[in-house]
Amino acid sequence: MYAVIKTGGKQYRVANGEKLKIEQIPAEVGAELTLDQVLMVGEGDTVSIGTPVVAGASVKATVLSQGRHDKVRIFKMRRRKHSQKHQGHRQNYTEIRIDAIVDGATPVVSD
Repeated sequence: MYAVIKTGGKQYRVANGEKLKIEQIPAEVGAELTLDQVLMVGEGDTVSIGTPVVAGASVKATVLSQGRHDKVRIFKMRRRKHSQKHQGHRQNYTEIRIDAIVDGATPVVSD
C-alpha cells in the first residue's frame, strides 16, 4: 500500500516502513505524527484519488531526527564589472518513518 501526502508545500509518495526527509515540523524526536492531507491512496490495482484529499485517510509517522541539509553555495558574478556575490544556505528538515497508512477504516501496519 502506498499514499501520496502533502506537507510543507511538497508532495511525497510514501509506503509503510519508509524513511524520508520533509520540511521542518516543530515536533520532538520520537513523537508520533498524523499527516491528514492524503491526496491519493493505492494498493495494487485499487486507487483512491481525493478531491483534493481522500476522506478519512491519514498517515501515521514517527519523528526520527531534526537536522539541516548540506550547504548550497550560490555564486553570482557580473562579467567585466569586477562584481561578485557569494552566499550559502542550509535548509532545515525533519526525518520521519512511515508507520501506518489508514485508508478510511482499513489500517495497514508495517512489521
